[in-house]
Amino acid sequence: MGNNKVLTSILLVIYLSQYGYVSTTSSDNVDVDEGADGVCGAQGEMSMSSSSLLRMAELEERIAQLEETVVKKYPEVKFLTYQDRKRILITGGAGFVGSHLVDRLMLQGHEVSVADNFFTGRKRNVEQWMGHENFELINHDIVNPLYIEVDEIYHLASPASPPHYMHNPVKTIKTNTMGTINMLGLGKRVRAKVLIASTSEVYGDPEVHPQGEEYWGHVNPIGPRACYDEGKRVAEALSYAYQKQEKVDVRVARIFNTYGPRMHMNDGRVVSNFILQSLQNQTIKIYGTGTQTRSFQYVSDLVDGLIALMNSNYTQPINIGNPEEHTIQEFAVMIRDLVGGTKSEIEHVSPVEDDPQKRRPDITRAKKELGWEPVVPLRVGLEKTIAYFRKELQRSSHSERNIFHPTQHNYHDTDNVIRIVKKGG
Repeated sequence: MGNNKVLTSILLVIYLSQYGYVSTTSSDNVDVDEGADGVCGAQGEMSMSSSSLLRMAELEERIAQLEETVVKKYPEVKFLTYQDRKRILITGGAGFVGSHLVDRLMLQGHEVSVADNFFTGRKRNVEQWMGHENFELINHDIVNPLYIEVDEIYHLASPASPPHYMHNPVKTIKTNTMGTINMLGLGKRVRAKVLIASTSEVYGDPEVHPQGEEYWGHVNPIGPRACYDEGKRVAEALSYAYQKQEKVDVRVARIFNTYGPRMHMNDGRVVSNFILQSLQNQTIKIYGTGTQTRSFQYVSDLVDGLIALMNSNYTQPINIGNPEEHTIQEFAVMIRDLVGGTKSEIEHVSPVEDDPQKRRPDITRAKKELGWEPVVPLRVGLEKTIAYFRKELQRSSHSERNIFHPTQHNYHDTDNVIRIVKKGG
């Protein structure tokens, strides 16, 4: 900001000198000449006519345009040598989870390419990296092949909330089958490690609780959620087929419910629905009795789990989730209380078809093989998410930005402080 003020002052002097207002001769003080427009020179004070004010307005407009061209400042990234710096592709990297993964990998100093068709992703989520030499954004639908040289692939591309994946179920299936084939094929061609973002939905409406990775699931193959559930199950089958037949180095993460800043406002998930309804003093709608349970993890915990899995040598599926379990009714009350000052009442409406009644991960394998477990308390994560949604609702113009900066997760301190739990630590 200081440099901009100096630049503005210099331009002002140069501009006014063109019209005889300012003497550009060498002097400790800026002299102002008397002119036909009534400019007086006492100690640099000026009294300007309407034409002078018009010229000043033109100058201010030019300065505003110039300031827009000032070099963009980026979050500080770690410098890595060519030996340590990886080229990483993230499909769906402009989405909710993908954008936070982008932040973390960029801060670590890697070169990150994002492929996204922006069905649910948004450029706003990664705008803080636009123009950075280590970042590339590709408008691409991974149903079509992508030819790029990379060392690692995080395959996150797919709508993940029921309203989004049910909107176009055929497209959802194609993304999770053809898209996965394309990414595994790319991994085969360039010999890159491929992490497949699977889901807790592969367990369906489970008959085993909590759900461990050895459980095969209880899924309705023709229900309204089948396009996503079965699509992810096929993605897992494809991963291990490529591993066995083509020797592709694969990782499979079964991701449980996740929340945090940059969630889609209208994604129809429990957390976003309850926060929006509470902030807007609307009725909080619970589908069914509210006794069904969920386990929610904050997005930064998930990001750390994904990176830990990619960097490990473990190739079997691993649950990445928070084992802290609450009923939907408890979540509604907790969020309403954290929002504060809301007049929202809780109403129970008809249940959703095939809605799982219980959902809680067994993360024994993640603890043992990755040294990972979630560390962000539920209330802390919800407060950050509520603050983000509150700012989003207050926006009234495009220029009012609501950017969740990477440093708000304190990513610089995450190696040892509040993220990865070291083995034996």
